[in-house]
Amino acid sequence: MTRRHAGGVGVSPTKHRALLSAIVALILGLSTAIYIGVAADDGSGRKNTLASGNTPRNPAAPVSTGTWVGAWSTSPAAAEPGTETDGMAGRSVRNVVHTGIGGTSARITLSNLYGQSPLTITHASLAVAAGSDTAAAVTQTMRRLTFGGNTTVVIPPGGQVMSDAVRVSVPANTNVLVTTYSPTRSGPVTYHPHARQVSYVAQGNRTEDVTGSAYTEEVGVWRYLTALDVLSSDADGTVVVLGDSLTDGITSTSGANRRWTDVLSQRLRTAVAAGQDLPRYSVVNQGISGNRILTGGLGRPADNPSGLDRFTRDVLDRTNVKVVVIALGVNDILRSQQLADPRQILDGLRTMVRQAHARGLKVIGATLMPFGGHRGYTAEREGVRGQINAEIRAGRVFDAVADFDEALRDPYDPRKLKGDYDSGDHLHPSDRGYERMADAVELKDLKGSAPAEL
Repeated sequence: MTRRHAGGVGVSPTKHRALLSAIVALILGLSTAIYIGVAADDGSGRKNTLASGNTPRNPAAPVSTGTWVGAWSTSPAAAEPGTETDGMAGRSVRNVVHTGIGGTSARITLSNLYGQSPLTITHASLAVAAGSDTAAAVTQTMRRLTFGGNTTVVIPPGGQVMSDAVRVSVPANTNVLVTTYSPTRSGPVTYHPHARQVSYVAQGNRTEDVTGSAYTEEVGVWRYLTALDVLSSDADGTVVVLGDSLTDGITSTSGANRRWTDVLSQRLRTAVAAGQDLPRYSVVNQGISGNRILTGGLGRPADNPSGLDRFTRDVLDRTNVKVVVIALGVNDILRSQQLADPRQILDGLRTMVRQAHARGLKVIGATLMPFGGHRGYTAEREGVRGQINAEIRAGRVFDAVADFDEALRDPYDPRKLKGDYDSGDHLHPSDRGYERMADAVELKDLKGSAPAEL
C-alpha cells in the first residue's frame, strides 16, 4: 500500500529510506573531505595522521587572524665581490635568520637591487631550523614558496619581490631557513655583509632538503633575502632601526644574536608579557656597517647607500612600521676627508624625521657615542660630535632620545667608551656594551605617534 502526503506524490517507505541514506552519505562524505583538507596543514607545521595523500607544499592563503609585522629584516648593502659574472647559478643559497616575533604564516622579500641582469629564482623554500647552528630543518615545517602562485619568479635589475604567504608556525626567538635556487647566471649578487650569522650554500637544487647534509659551504653574509614577515597575534606593528655598524652589531658574538636591537626586542617582549602598558611591537634591524647619513659609496645604485637615499626603502616601506629609531652620524664625522659640518649632519637627520612624520611615525634618535682612542679620533671631530649631541639632547631633532653617549661613556673620560663596554677598537661596543645600548632605550618612548604639526 502506498502512502500519500497531502499535496504530494506518493513515495514508498523503502524508497524513502534509500533516498534519506544517500543524502546522509553525501553529507558525511563532504564533511570528511573538508576536514581532511583543513587537517592536512593546520598552520602549525604538523601533518595530521588522518589526512590521506601528500600535504600541500604551498598551503592556501592564511586562514588565521593576526597582524603582518616584520620578524626579521636587513638592508641590501652592495654587490657581492666575485659574483659579477655567474652570480649563484646552480647553487642553493640557504640564509639563516633569527626571528624577533612569532606567527602562524610567513612571507619573504627578495632583492636584486645590485643586479645588472634579471635574477631567475626557480625554487624557494622556508622552514624552521632544527637548531641554532645548523642547515637542517624541522621536517614538518618545510614549505615551498610561490610568487603570484608560481614557483618561478624573475626579478628585474634593481627590483625586489615579495612571496605569497604560507601557513607555518614560526616561533619567536628562533632561526628560520630561507633557501633560493637559480639555475642561470644573474650577475652581481645583492648581499648584506657582516651578518654575524652563519648561512650555507649547496651545489644543485637542494631547496627542500631537510637534512642540511648537502650544505657544506658556510658564509657570513645574507644573499638576496631582505625581509621575513609573519602574521602574528603577539605584535601589532614594527619598530625599524636605521643605523651603521653599531646597529649592524659588527663586533657582537656571531650566531648569538647579541646586537643591541636583538636585546631591545627581547626586553620589549618580556615587558609586554609581564603586563606592562607598552605597545606590542617587533624590532627589525636596518644597520649597514660604514653607513653615513649624507654620503653613499660608488656605483649605481651606490654601494652602502646613504641614510637619506635608503630611508624610504629600508624604513618607511618596511611592513607595518609604527616607530623609527635612528642611530647614525658617527661615520659622517670619522670618514669625512674634511672636518664634517654639524649643521649638514643635523639637517640630514631632520630631513628623515620630517619624512617619517609625514607618514605619522614617531622617531626616536640616538646620541653619538664616544670614539676617543680610535685611530680616527681628533679633538676637532670630538667637537663636532659634542655639537650634534647638544642639539639632540635639547629636543631639536627627534621626538625622543636614546642617550647612548651617556650610557656607554667612561665617567672618568667622557671622550672614551667605558672599558667593559669597549670591544677593543674604541669605537664598537662589546656584547655587554650592546646590551647597555638596548637598556638606554626607554620602552615608554615607543608609545604614541608623531606629534601634531602646529
